[in-house]
Amino acid sequence: MKRRNFLAASALLPLLAPSSAVAANKKKAAARPARNTTKKASRQSAKAATEKPETASAASTAPEQPDATGLPDEPAAPWRTYDITSTIALSNVNGKLRLWLPLALHKDTPWQRSLGHSWQGNFANAGIYRDPAGEMVVFYADWNDGVDAPRLQITSQVNKRDRHFDITRRGSAAERSDILRRCLHASNMVPTDGLVRHTAERAVGRIKDPLARGKAIYDWVLENTSYDPSLPGIGRGDIEAMLDSGHLSGKSADISLLFVGLCRAIGIPARPIFGQRIDSSRLFAGLGATGNLSTAQQCRAEFYTPGYGWIPVNPADVGEAIHDEHLSSSDPRLVVLSKLLFGFWEMNWIAFNSAQDVRLRGGNGKPLPFLALPEAEVATDRFDSLDSAHFSYTVNASRVEG
Repeated sequence: MKRRNFLAASALLPLLAPSSAVAANKKKAAARPARNTTKKASRQSAKAATEKPETASAASTAPEQPDATGLPDEPAAPWRTYDITSTIALSNVNGKLRLWLPLALHKDTPWQRSLGHSWQGNFANAGIYRDPAGEMVVFYADWNDGVDAPRLQITSQVNKRDRHFDITRRGSAAERSDILRRCLHASNMVPTDGLVRHTAERAVGRIKDPLARGKAIYDWVLENTSYDPSLPGIGRGDIEAMLDSGHLSGKSADISLLFVGLCRAIGIPARPIFGQRIDSSRLFAGLGATGNLSTAQQCRAEFYTPGYGWIPVNPADVGEAIHDEHLSSSDPRLVVLSKLLFGFWEMNWIAFNSAQDVRLRGGNGKPLPFLALPEAEVATDRFDSLDSAHFSYTVNASRVEG
């Protein structure tokens, strides 16, 4: 009884109970296509570079000036299928080259299903490997020394739908203990002791309920961080440096990893989910992406509580909306968005992995804090898609009708 009273006082029930805006459609979702395209993809890897499939067009246009308060008027479709096509060309490369590209989660979830991949290019060898750490799926390709213009095109097909958390429903399947232990470990960029632990303890105070503790940390992150669009990529992800400096600003990786680190520091399993926006948003225009999506990577987060399982959160999008829309703390749109994004992920985004301290298979360079962008390496020299001296990188997504 004490727990229910606390949650009611915290306004968690109206916050998380499914509404017409965010609840998943209860009708049976469209069945998975009978033919799995993954095996076909591996056969297509040897196609000549001259066979160029039509590049996917930009996703359909968003409603004019969407915002969070208008979401109830536009219920989401149960499932959408997307073709996501990445095209990469490299230049000024001397020596044998290996490239890595993160792919959508292999494991099906209630909110995402990977339907397969196909690729072509002038590489000598290419394929896919899976790394159990962080459930990471990675495409790789090798070019021999002397190839003047390495190039690659890969298309992935993914099913997506909104993900929501319903506080009125308990009894979700328990997570494996080894995964929960992994989601309590510190990483190079996300320590769980010292200032991180002290900050987490201050954020939760005397709250004991695991769900309410996660909500308290989410609220603390919203109140104390700001979105900084000047950083490259999706941010640095170094939360200890953020806390040491007292300057709690960053992009989606910084804000989401801060949430994850604070949860882990007080014994709540949590993990970042790195991914990419692939469509317009029903919440705010700035929370979606269309056209060339090569800079549309985004990190979200989730934490685990017994009885409820993994609960999705997206504090970074709250910060980005505040920045882009110039929202004040009293703006009703901000109130709606802050409540909505504790327990809700919009379907306009695909999840790649939750891996941290990533060692790329076959690579010689140092571990990466995370893998959200293409990486390439010649000997011990590594460069990513932000390196314009070597990379031409485009990503397009299109909805598959029917």
